[in-house]
Amino acid sequence: MNDRPGFPLLFLLLLVLSGCVTGGHAKKVPDAVPPPVAETSQPQPSGPSVKRLGEGREGFVIREPVNLDRQARADFDKAIELLKVGEDQKGAELLEKVIAQAPALTAPRIDAAGAYSRLNRPEQAEQHLKAALEAIPGHPVAGNEYGLLLRKAGRFTEARAVYEKSLAAFPEYRPLERNLAILCDLYLKDLSCARAHYEAYSRATPDDKQVKLWIADLQGRSGQVAMHKESGPRQ
Repeated sequence: MNDRPGFPLLFLLLLVLSGCVTGGHAKKVPDAVPPPVAETSQPQPSGPSVKRLGEGREGFVIREPVNLDRQARADFDKAIELLKVGEDQKGAELLEKVIAQAPALTAPRIDAAGAYSRLNRPEQAEQHLKAALEAIPGHPVAGNEYGLLLRKAGRFTEARAVYEKSLAAFPEYRPLERNLAILCDLYLKDLSCARAHYEAYSRATPDDKQVKLWIADLQGRSGQVAMHKESGPRQ
């Protein structure tokens, strides 16, 4: 089974320095970047905020105040370009400069965590993902990435707790549901948990035919388990 969907499942905007985040690294959307505090007389929000979309649209917007100078913004842009071409070490170094100036921003931390994961430096990745989740509890992208990191490390119970917390806060972010189902299915062997989350994901994303196959496979395996319990052990 694949770990992540290959397409965006949610209209998610990180109105920091990046735009839609669907996995990997953030994609910059220049029009979504608010001006830095030093360059505007408009009052700035004191902390991050989350707003649900209305008018029948499913999703949410995460807004965070930006306190970066022009050099830090340029460093972030350059870091994203480096990550896109696989220059994770150089990209991470630039992101660390951005994080040093604005440690509460989540987007640079999530991007840095992705770079460190690919560099096989899970301790640094975990540090940044935990910081992002402290800044915005249940942050959907950070929670999804942290769950994958914990699963890779064999910390399955911790991964489940992270997924469940983020999913409770952001149920619209479908990769959480999908990856929690995979975790329950293949790693925790909790078939009832797996089935519940596969089916919830499939109802929300009916075009994902792969998950429908996984549900059918799970139903088959669940039936075999039930038959075995009913017949009892052989004498």
